[in-house]
Amino acid sequence: MRSPWRATVLGSQMAELLRRPGRFAATGLSLLIAAFVVFGAVMAQQIVSATVVDRFRGTPDAVSLVVTRNDAADIGEAGLDAIRETPGVTEAVGRFDGGAPVGGSAADRYLALAADPGTGPLARVRPVEGAYPSGPRRIAVDTRAAEAYGLVPGSSLTLLLPTPDGESTRRVPVEISGVVRSAATGTGEPTGYASGPDLLRLLGTPGYSRVDVRTETPGAATQAAERIRRAVPGAVVRSGDEVRGEESRAAVADASDTLELAGVFLAVAVGAAVLVATSTFRIVFARRVRQLALLRAVGATSRRLAAALVAEGAVVGLLAGAAGVLAAWGCARLVPAVAGRFGHDLSAPAALPLPQAALTVLGTGLLAVLAVLAPSVAASRVSPLQALRTATSEGSTVNGAGRTVLGVLCAAGAVLLARQQYASLPEPGDTAHDRFAALTLVVVSGGLAFLALIALGPLLVRPVLSALAVPLRRTGAAGRLAVAGVGGAPGRAASVSVVVALGVCLVGSTLTCLASLDAYERYRRTLEAPADFHLYAGEGGTLDRTLVADLAARPELADVTAFRTAEVADDGRSATVTDLDLTTVRSGTGLTARTGALGRLGPAEVVVDAEHAHRLGVAAGDRVTLTSAGRPVRLTVAATLPGAGPHGANFFVTPADLTRLGAGPAPTLITADAAGDGAEGRARAHRAVTETLTGPERGDGRVVAEDAATRAGPDDDLRTMATTVVLLLCLTVLVAVAGVATTASLTVVERRREFGLLRALGLGGAAVHRMVTLECALHGVLGGVLGLALGLPYAWLAVRAAEVSAPFTVPAGQLATVLAALVLVTAAAGTIPALRASRTPPTVAVARGD
Repeated sequence: MRSPWRATVLGSQMAELLRRPGRFAATGLSLLIAAFVVFGAVMAQQIVSATVVDRFRGTPDAVSLVVTRNDAADIGEAGLDAIRETPGVTEAVGRFDGGAPVGGSAADRYLALAADPGTGPLARVRPVEGAYPSGPRRIAVDTRAAEAYGLVPGSSLTLLLPTPDGESTRRVPVEISGVVRSAATGTGEPTGYASGPDLLRLLGTPGYSRVDVRTETPGAATQAAERIRRAVPGAVVRSGDEVRGEESRAAVADASDTLELAGVFLAVAVGAAVLVATSTFRIVFARRVRQLALLRAVGATSRRLAAALVAEGAVVGLLAGAAGVLAAWGCARLVPAVAGRFGHDLSAPAALPLPQAALTVLGTGLLAVLAVLAPSVAASRVSPLQALRTATSEGSTVNGAGRTVLGVLCAAGAVLLARQQYASLPEPGDTAHDRFAALTLVVVSGGLAFLALIALGPLLVRPVLSALAVPLRRTGAAGRLAVAGVGGAPGRAASVSVVVALGVCLVGSTLTCLASLDAYERYRRTLEAPADFHLYAGEGGTLDRTLVADLAARPELADVTAFRTAEVADDGRSATVTDLDLTTVRSGTGLTARTGALGRLGPAEVVVDAEHAHRLGVAAGDRVTLTSAGRPVRLTVAATLPGAGPHGANFFVTPADLTRLGAGPAPTLITADAAGDGAEGRARAHRAVTETLTGPERGDGRVVAEDAATRAGPDDDLRTMATTVVLLLCLTVLVAVAGVATTASLTVVERRREFGLLRALGLGGAAVHRMVTLECALHGVLGGVLGLALGLPYAWLAVRAAEVSAPFTVPAGQLATVLAALVLVTAAAGTIPALRASRTPPTVAVARGD
């Protein structure tokens, strides 16, 4: 008898599914979005892989063979000539990859150098401006190097190359003959190119690391390979297709690594979908309490009823998964065409990946089962007497002491981990700090905090709502009823608002972290290149004071500034003090204070860098004593920096105080900026500085060209990362908004008698519409406030753990925009349910409950 009865119970649930598909479409919406997101990531991976393979040009297509040495030695000119003379070889070119620091610049200024013929089928580059170099000490640079170092055809660059004995370096000026665009996938470094022989002579290298060979026909490559092995002892010959395949796989692997970050956020979006689906199933089952009670009354056991409800949820999940996979596949086919209209060349995926599609559908079904377990168990325990009552509200299903205890334990664990991480934050200059371990603890603490928010959400809804809804209650009856409607079902409000809070927490904390790291990046770049040029005397001498006037008279230059430095002692240790006015450094761009404020210093005031401030234990308002030649000078700290100081200085004082510390009257450093923008302005400024220094009766100062690209705005890589991460996190918000719409739709069905009664009491349809819309907006407000309250402290902790010198920056405008947009979107999500509610007739108030 069990099997027929089990079939009857399951059949009744399947009949309910077919009878009211709209209700279960709302239930499966969040699961559909989760499947769409997951399979969309799979298709994105395929699009990236196909694009990389189609566009990759590391080894040119014309290369038939690639020759290297089995002992990793270079192939000399004699070996290259032997390869060229091999029968069947049409063309052979030597490849060499090296590099050199840019003369007189910071250690991180580096130019990679590569040998390339520049023309013909074996060339990796093509000129875009000027000409490809021919002759000694001439190179072409790629567009990245031209932009970074302000180079144009005709300009010059000084390379620091080792002397033949390898014991020192020599300064070798080279002329820039042209700018090229490279099709090779490299390290992303600025790169210079020249022909093989010219580059070998410039660098003093004995030979090539590899030789690319082109044969007359593909069939001749096999015979040519064997002849090359005999002609060049120790040669390793591989086909061009084999090398291109390895390079393509490596490039695809690199692209795949960039998508690993997406996996983290996809997991978050899937988790949010499970939360929304769980809440939705609970509401659906609460609405069907009379039907479930009737099944209990006619003999269905709790176990069989729970199993039927789980099976019902699994069917919904499988259908939602299939729909999500098909939607993602369709979008993936459209993306390349749409991207092409905006100038981006993307390749379409080859075919539908059936294994991944099947796994996504089955995974969505499993998520549905996980989401339906708790609601189905709770619903299966309904008393048969409920069949004699009207449908009950979900508002009475708030969990009790067990949930509260769990929430308190999670909150305590989160606080303990956060406190431990706060106590172990690194100090400025601490290089032994394990950032990965610290950020891992922050993530674990944040996860526990979010679990606590899930468990304690129903207890937090009413107090938070009472504080937020004060102005809303003054908007009239619709506002007061909206507040009462949300507060009257705290469990339901919490289940929806918590998912919204998850999205806001992640988006808000990410924006804050990125804003802080962007501020630090601008600060760091300001330190690396405080000016386009700085001049100093050889062997630590001083500069001619007339040089400042000569440079300032050149129209190609701007912001010419001279200042002095001196060596002092603080607490028995040596340090550098300067009278550089920090307000003149890049017009103050990027410079911030950790304590105090940066401005023009007064007498006996000093700005201290982070390392010395930490070692001395001082902050703004404290006193420090600097000693020079036995003369102590007591100063008040006006501000401390979040990191190092410009030009390597540790203390910044007024000129009068620096004179008190024993500095001479002549400047030791002069800085200047290019008056014009772009590479042309940078090149003109460089020539002006050079002409001034090489003029008659000029000293032995020399010029160091700093990176003019630091004048640009925020780092492009950081901006790209920020955009990508925020868009991925918005998927979580999308799931949350779908949850708001689903909950609103189901509650409108559940509260029809309530709306009918309000209409009977005189509340107009427009007022009912406003009430439901405001309820949905309140879910956005609650989620936004809870999310920011949780996210900002963890953002501060993550910033401090990742980079202690980064100034914590809250992007108030962006966060306000996110919160406002979220409220508007959640309000819009309730538009259709609100319209249905406004059309509820007053006669429903006296109708018999279903």
